[in-house]
Amino acid sequence: MLNSERKTTRAPTRELARWVSGLKYGDLPTRTKEVVRIVLLDTLGCGVYGYATPWAKTLLQWARAAAPAKGEATVWGEAAPTLRAADAALVNGTAVHAFELDDYHQAKLHPGAAVIPAAVAMAEKLGASGERLVTAIAAGYEVMIRSSLALNPSAARLRGWHLTGVCGPFGAAAACASLMGLDEERTAWALGLAGTQGAGLWAFNADGTMSKRLHAGKAAHSGVLAAELAALGFTGPTQIYEFHDGGVLKAYSDASDPAPLTRDLGAVFHLDATSIKPYSCCGSTHSYVDAALELRRRLGTPWDAKRPVRLGMAKVVDVQCGFDYQPGSALNAQMSLRYVVAAALMEGGALPPQFSDEKIADPVLAGLAGRIVCEHDGKLDRLYPARFSAWVAAEDRGQWVRVDVPDPLGSTANPVDARGVVGKFRGINPRLPVDAIAEAAFDIERRPVRELLGLLAGAKTRQRKTA
Repeated sequence: MLNSERKTTRAPTRELARWVSGLKYGDLPTRTKEVVRIVLLDTLGCGVYGYATPWAKTLLQWARAAAPAKGEATVWGEAAPTLRAADAALVNGTAVHAFELDDYHQAKLHPGAAVIPAAVAMAEKLGASGERLVTAIAAGYEVMIRSSLALNPSAARLRGWHLTGVCGPFGAAAACASLMGLDEERTAWALGLAGTQGAGLWAFNADGTMSKRLHAGKAAHSGVLAAELAALGFTGPTQIYEFHDGGVLKAYSDASDPAPLTRDLGAVFHLDATSIKPYSCCGSTHSYVDAALELRRRLGTPWDAKRPVRLGMAKVVDVQCGFDYQPGSALNAQMSLRYVVAAALMEGGALPPQFSDEKIADPVLAGLAGRIVCEHDGKLDRLYPARFSAWVAAEDRGQWVRVDVPDPLGSTANPVDARGVVGKFRGINPRLPVDAIAEAAFDIERRPVRELLGLLAGAKTRQRKTA
């Protein structure tokens, strides 16, 4: 490509930077502000729950070794700021994503775990207002989701990328750039520096390791670092998406399209379609949990573990979650479609208790998981990932009873509302003043960020038995 041709190429990186740097609280639709408050509360609840997991504790141990004399940001659940903003974002992001409870978008990523820890840490460091925080979170979600849509989520996923790690730095950097008031040029640098740090490989599925938990925290850390470096004059590529040699769109996907990055930017907020997780497992399995629970209701309990069970899958779900189940780690079980369906049928749920060391090794659950027949369904291919649709069928007295679920509980078509998020927070963090925390989160525009964080203090609980 000639230099003259490069000058006339559409510049989505700069368009995004211009939008982020100019976004104001008053530009956000009422519904978008409401969604930001809901995902803020949900993310805080997931983060405090994840604080006690081994992987979050390991990241905190690492961060403590380099902690400054005076902290900038708080580890959620502690009483005072003790870490640099970037390191707090790293620890809190890992904690949010620690047990598959955090929000997700059908662009195949988890925006809350990357964007909100970075934004909250930066807002705390700067003493920013609640309105600035809401604006920053909205900017971060939107940039992160649009980045994944531009990559073509299914195509990028089938190349082995975990899109939370790839696109998360963009969202975190956009949120921090907004809070810091960076101009268009420095915001473009921040996006460039974020994109060059994007990573995250699906190889964790080989043995259910902790690396998946790290991807969200590292994305949050990378976004803070990118914005802080840009503020200091450290330049980043201002064509990080579109450049022909090493731009993100070409590097991560064979089916990318820059159009979703800027199409209807400012008029359509994709973040409004963020899904809340009612279950503690991969979002692509949630419709299957819904279907299994309905089968259990129809056919009665206790469930006969020897009853034949079949389910239909899209190709991406098969690659991602259709592997043969072998007892291993909690993550291995949370990503296994066979185990998740078996747990829902036998246990009537897919929440943290179903992913304890004892349950994931239970021979009855493992046996049922091993007998579930998974079938490729081309109709589901045509729906996924715009809709996380599923069907599960079980034999009953010689007849097959099938339940189809077009959209999972927690999606925009079947939403979990603010009241549901409060109930979820209370269910996983019963020792906290959940009503006071919810009141502060839903009124965040008029509350200091540290007041909200202070309500989380004392949330340390005994280390949960998670493998």
